[in-house]
Amino acid sequence: MTNNEINNAREKFGLLLEKQLERIEMMKKQQEWIDFSKLKPIIIGVCFGDGIGEQISKHAEHILKEMLKDEVANGCVTFRDIAGLTIENRVKHNKAIPADVLQELKSCHVILKGPTTTPQAGDSWPNIESANVAMRRELDLFANVRPVKMPEKGIDWCFFRENTEDIYVLGSKGIDVTQDLSVDFKVITEQGSERIIRMAFEYAKKNNYKRVTVVTKANVVKTTDGRFSRVAKRIAEEYKGISCDEWYIDIMTAKLIDPARAKEFQVMVMPNLYGDILTDEAAQIQGGVGTAGSANIGKRWAMFEAIHGSAPRMVKEGRAKYADPCSMIKASAMLLRHIGYPERGEKVEMALDMCGQFEKKLIITGREKGATGEAYTEYLLKWIHDPKLKQKWGSEIKHLQKKAK
Repeated sequence: MTNNEINNAREKFGLLLEKQLERIEMMKKQQEWIDFSKLKPIIIGVCFGDGIGEQISKHAEHILKEMLKDEVANGCVTFRDIAGLTIENRVKHNKAIPADVLQELKSCHVILKGPTTTPQAGDSWPNIESANVAMRRELDLFANVRPVKMPEKGIDWCFFRENTEDIYVLGSKGIDVTQDLSVDFKVITEQGSERIIRMAFEYAKKNNYKRVTVVTKANVVKTTDGRFSRVAKRIAEEYKGISCDEWYIDIMTAKLIDPARAKEFQVMVMPNLYGDILTDEAAQIQGGVGTAGSANIGKRWAMFEAIHGSAPRMVKEGRAKYADPCSMIKASAMLLRHIGYPERGEKVEMALDMCGQFEKKLIITGREKGATGEAYTEYLLKWIHDPKLKQKWGSEIKHLQKKAK
């Protein structure tokens, strides 16, 4: 290694540090949470993404428009379709989010976002940054919230994953110091840790949960994960009625599939990478990544999405119309709750349960033997409009809870 190589790496690292210190100052000056009750209209952007994203985004948009048809009619809610996040358009501009698309996103209050393709080294596409990571950073969507419920197993989890720090915030900024040495960076700040951890504790308090579990690897990653752990312990002192424990990511992945232990967990909070791992595992336990939606929440904007990818192979094989829209529709239910319509969000979630777990008259397989996404969406709407939905759903849940005991 030459002095020149070391100096180049040092210079790049210095610039990264400057940017992170600027970000900390911005967090210190953050505005208050947006009040949706004072907005007219609430602007919902529907960002189709690419691959199967266009298909499943339109199905979820159809559900949302049905749930909000009166608000759309009286001007309280408006929809905007945003089509510029295709991999082709992003590569054309050589940006994770082209500037004009970013402006469109910022003109909305909330965004329903379809899956987007993220190239990796060796792909036919240039190795541009993830659109998700860029959007979370640009809109400061610091909280990734993913609920997972399985009454038949006694499981009621809610994951709070920090969204703007850790490995991912500088994932495209690593340094090839020499031909033999590559370095990436992990960033954890006091302010970033505090706001996600406090949000998890506030959620537990408002929803009568008695336990918050912090997930780190602070026994090995002592500086960054150590800071996250210290902040959690400090904040936990303010919430006397809620117990706080800490688990390391490796054993936590095992305990989520341990029948004796899994149902004891309630609210979980963790840095970005560990949250990515655990929430996909939890979704698979629930029934697959197609069953889970995801909320990305900041004080000014919020984005709701499926947790799976764009499945370009399905498009290539002509199977896009058979793609499962349930994860996107679950995300739309979370969006409804976020903008002040919790009862309607609950109704969509009940219909998803009735169609996917209980009645099962139509099955999505991703192939011709299964239902199309369009047919399944109409199936959901029939349940949403069924006046006895809540009664039937409640009966099924009670039955499952008895079996769990």
